[in-house]
Amino acid sequence: MSRTVRALAAAAAALALVSACNSAAPSGHGDGASNASGPTRGVTDTSVKVGGIVSMTSASGYSKKDTDLGARARFLRANAEGGVQGRRIDYIGAEDDGQDPGRNLAAARKLVQQDEVFAVAPMSSVTFSGADFLQQEKVPTFGWGTLPSFCGPQYAYGFNGCLVPSPGGTLNQTWPEGIAKVLGGAGGKSVAIVANDSDAGKFGIRTFQQGFAAAGFTVSYAKASVPAAAVPSDWSAYVKEILGGDGGRAPDAIVSVMQTPNNIGLFTALKRAGYRGVLTDPTDYDPGLLAKDAARQALDGVYVLLQFEPFESTGPKMAQFKADIKAASGGQDVPLNMHMLTGYMSADLFLSIAQKAGRDLTLTHFQNAAQSFSDTGTLVGDRAEPKGQKDSFGCGALVRLTGGAYEVAVPFACHEPVPFK
Repeated sequence: MSRTVRALAAAAAALALVSACNSAAPSGHGDGASNASGPTRGVTDTSVKVGGIVSMTSASGYSKKDTDLGARARFLRANAEGGVQGRRIDYIGAEDDGQDPGRNLAAARKLVQQDEVFAVAPMSSVTFSGADFLQQEKVPTFGWGTLPSFCGPQYAYGFNGCLVPSPGGTLNQTWPEGIAKVLGGAGGKSVAIVANDSDAGKFGIRTFQQGFAAAGFTVSYAKASVPAAAVPSDWSAYVKEILGGDGGRAPDAIVSVMQTPNNIGLFTALKRAGYRGVLTDPTDYDPGLLAKDAARQALDGVYVLLQFEPFESTGPKMAQFKADIKAASGGQDVPLNMHMLTGYMSADLFLSIAQKAGRDLTLTHFQNAAQSFSDTGTLVGDRAEPKGQKDSFGCGALVRLTGGAYEVAVPFACHEPVPFK
């Protein structure tokens, strides 16, 4: 277990009680051995059971609930096409962890000990305190590799690789290289990076600070100082500090590694303070936000990092994604968002490895298949394992909200990663 995962697990006061329960009541399925339903936990002759963990709710009101819809859409198509090696995917839906560490671990325990799933897909939250438990129980887990728990553990897989690497890994340079293109080059340009005061925020600061510096930017400000539990009502102190971080000279770009409610507050305050530089974040690619005047105004002009093909793309893979989401939504056209694609690609990576594992689906065969897995031309670029457990897949794009609509500002492309120190 890494120091990072230990620190994340220790973050919640309630975790000690849950951990005590864990040690007192072992699941008995830690080796994926036989149970009443078949030779491998969650696997029968006709089905494979999968469940998810998603922050459907949160204290700030932010929700990743459409991650569940994305996963459901991909599994629905897989079943329509005959399943995986003749087995139907029994997707039981996602548990809501409320972005709470204790609930995240409780959800992981429920999926394994009560529901007896073979895999967890998707796992989408800013907290992953259930990571150690799932690793101990040998449960293949798929999600967005923005947390250190997706970087190194044997059974965890980021759908676009590891985005928060440990020393010896690499950094995805999509964001720095994209902003450099927007600004006409990084030379002589400065960036300020701001994040929540959380484990995820601190790792975001560490990684993006290195990435932007490697691209040639001067990093004038880099702090994980915004409270994670509640959105500040007054942003003036943050704005003053960010704009004055380079001897009183405002940065050329302000990089927010935060969620939508914080971005709306910070960007609104920056605009009111007269800031005219580049604003960018990795979160706010969501057409649903455009229905709200305050959100639309706050995010107008903001460049959003995508680590997948933009929805505006016209290729066959994106067309298939849109058709699958529509089918899972009962034939209704629904606004697309990045959470849907997070769930969809988490499910897609699981399905691809399971298909390679063959008809005799056991944990050993699945892991062996993962150790030599690769494919090309997906919505997140080329994929490979176990490379993805240490490095990102290195691809992405930037979109910009302009006049109430998103447009592609920097097209989807792959960039050579840089070493993480």
